[in-house]
Amino acid sequence: MTNLNLPKYSFRIKNRENKLYIFDKIRKKDVVLTDEEWVRQNFVEYLNKEKQYPLSIIALEKKCLVNDMVRRTDILIFDKTGAPYIIVECKAPKIKIDQSTFDQIARYNMQLNAQYLIVTNGLQHFYCQMNHDDKKYTFLPEIPNYS
Repeated sequence: MTNLNLPKYSFRIKNRENKLYIFDKIRKKDVVLTDEEWVRQNFVEYLNKEKQYPLSIIALEKKCLVNDMVRRTDILIFDKTGAPYIIVECKAPKIKIDQSTFDQIARYNMQLNAQYLIVTNGLQHFYCQMNHDDKKYTFLPEIPNYS
């Protein structure tokens, strides 16, 4: 798999019928190891190990209704009240992050009203804090640690 711009983590990877699977700690099952899944699993580890977010408040591929269409957030982190706090959009490393990626996560956030948005392809990471009153976001150098 591609080396990412994240610390190195160890994973349980299996080969079944010529397909690679990675064990997902959140969903508690093996999932097909695509390039995007590699980024997602590494970023979950980063959030948990480096930023101290408990796995119990992280959901993967959570359904979200956007313009009467069912979409799924890659990673959704909840605050202590159970409200959406951080949305993370993951792309494969070969996918360039552009305006359409930010538009996608902004559409999700119109429904979820999270405080922070993260867009990553594993090589580049963009952290934003929302100002819902002004409908703008501010880029941050890092996402805050869990507190």
